[in-house]
Amino acid sequence: MASCADILRSEFPDLDGEVFAYVTGILQGGGADFESVDELVEAVGELLREVSQDAKDDGAIREICQRLFNTLQLDEGQAQRCSQVLLDAPIQLSQITDGYDASVDLLPGLLLKRGQTSMVNAKKLEKAEARLKAKQDKRMERDSLKPSGPLVLEEASASQAASKKETRMESSGKNKSYDVRIENFDVSFGERVLLAGADLNLAFGRRYGLVGRNGLGKTTLLKMIASRSLRIPSHISILHVEQEVAGDETPALQSVLECDTTRESLLREERDLTAKINAGRGGGTEGARLSEIYAKLEEIEADKAPARASVILAGLGFNAKMQQQTTKEFSGGWRMRLALARALFARPDLLLLDEPTNMLDVRAILWLETYLQTWQSTILVVSHDRNFLNAVATDIIHLHSQRLDSYRGDFENFMKIKEERLKNQQREYEAQQQYREHIQVFIDRFRYNANRASQVQSKLKLLEKLPELKPVDKESEVIMKFPDGFEKFSPPILQLDEVDFCYNPSHYIFRSLSVSADLESRICVVGENGAGKSTMLKILMGELAPVRGIRHAHRNLKIGYFSQHHVDQLDLNISAVELLARKFPGKTEEEYRHQLGSYGVSGELAVRPVASLSGGQKSRVAFAQMTMSCPNFYILDEPTNHLDMETIEALAKALNKFRGGVILVSHDERFIRLVCRELWVCEKATVTRIEGGFDQYRDILKEQFQKEGFL
Repeated sequence: MASCADILRSEFPDLDGEVFAYVTGILQGGGADFESVDELVEAVGELLREVSQDAKDDGAIREICQRLFNTLQLDEGQAQRCSQVLLDAPIQLSQITDGYDASVDLLPGLLLKRGQTSMVNAKKLEKAEARLKAKQDKRMERDSLKPSGPLVLEEASASQAASKKETRMESSGKNKSYDVRIENFDVSFGERVLLAGADLNLAFGRRYGLVGRNGLGKTTLLKMIASRSLRIPSHISILHVEQEVAGDETPALQSVLECDTTRESLLREERDLTAKINAGRGGGTEGARLSEIYAKLEEIEADKAPARASVILAGLGFNAKMQQQTTKEFSGGWRMRLALARALFARPDLLLLDEPTNMLDVRAILWLETYLQTWQSTILVVSHDRNFLNAVATDIIHLHSQRLDSYRGDFENFMKIKEERLKNQQREYEAQQQYREHIQVFIDRFRYNANRASQVQSKLKLLEKLPELKPVDKESEVIMKFPDGFEKFSPPILQLDEVDFCYNPSHYIFRSLSVSADLESRICVVGENGAGKSTMLKILMGELAPVRGIRHAHRNLKIGYFSQHHVDQLDLNISAVELLARKFPGKTEEEYRHQLGSYGVSGELAVRPVASLSGGQKSRVAFAQMTMSCPNFYILDEPTNHLDMETIEALAKALNKFRGGVILVSHDERFIRLVCRELWVCEKATVTRIEGGFDQYRDILKEQFQKEGFL
């Protein structure tokens, strides 16, 4: 391939020496800094166009710059391969510099021939140099800002206007209400304001669903309430299901019972007094005290507590054997279920739940929906599961634009009322704008008419008194697209034939498993936790080898995998752009940003440490990483976890438009209905296809609940 100098000489034969030296100097000196053709065009394109005296249009100049850019990339690659060169003879630098007069500037004489004049525009030359220097300075500044030490995350904070009346009632002990009223408060995360001048009213006994886009501060608000950073009456007990139960020797059932501290303290005292009497060390007052304890235990129905705890655990998926296992034997997901069971058993005045359905399978979600419908105290739950909110919530709180708006009714009712409000707000805004324009026309027409001066003044005052309405603040539409620029190929695409699999020979996960999928497949896998759903996905991908049987995959099959624990696979200490650059080197920053932007990670989100992103934003980064290599078949394990409703809808649309195959595990009923054409149930060491779809599966589960007495 021709060198950059050859390309310039062939395309611009009349190029004078000074311009030629300047352009080649930029190409040779800053070649490694050009990350795209656009940057090269910006640096020298205008100069080359002027030199050609408009003989070449923008397209021709860009084509020349493309050739130069390709040559630079090739030269850089060769330079890296051939960084060491063997010299013919030793070089003495002192001999080279002997007789050199540093005061003499030889460059102009070397560049310009005798009698030759420069055709370059000096001002444009300076501008080009300034742009190049600014770009280099910006890159150096960005590199210098990268943290060298351990990552320090920002912290959330809350502030609230003081109320003398509430403070007086709290100090006097007269406030016996279990309603929660938090007025005029702000919540921030680092320098970002999440809520400003917001109000939150929670009436006792109602169940509130907190909804809003990813990253707006829903989880942070729950943490501020749980930590009492916001003022809440001290007599109201709060329980936030956030951390999993610690693993120790305590059986699961006993771990749930222990969270009722009143019952546990009474039972402990009863045991101590009984032991003292049996040992003959009693003082005579023990009998009376025991009578009081028995009366209190009867009052709180202590004898029914183990049965109630067992029903809760069974509903959340713990069978009789698992209820007797120690907590240290369970995985993190099961310990989170234990934490939820403890909260449901404790019955606090205010229960805070953050995405409770993420840790549950479809069976446990259906049970939890039914259980919470009879909850007596207040619930505030963050959830992006539309069907769960429709079943559980009596009110919806919408977090947007740094404020909280409350709506009566379930989620479907909230959507209808919100649409009506937005339409009415838009109509009012447009009507007022027309009225303002009408008045302004009158003012402009008669402003300098002495006879109409008083009318003009009254119209001006009228304009000033009009309330200033703002245009409707519509949330931007979420769009996702999976690249599908690949050729279709004929079945069989992916199949398992008579597969057996086990981790332990004494317990087989699958026996004689036979399933198949093609590029038209939209399959959802459901089943209880531990039934082997994720294991089957790994066998399909080839990560696990069958003990017996055959896995067949088409030679052109390229699988994209989204893990349920995708956060564990992300480097949290670097930005999303750096994450993609490390995983897929050789592309420009603009390409990485474009890929992330396709999944809603744009602007400063793309350069913030991944650890500082919300759960939903981390999921979007994982999607961007998964689709970068353009797979033709996707295997998705709980892809909707942490995603907001708008993103779940966009994900469903993207999967429906995708030309390849999809197998997914999900507990989100609406998402399953939107995407899947086949339903596989994973149970009893095999997989069965449900012909009636999700409705039939739901009816089967409800029958099981009634038979087993969980409802």
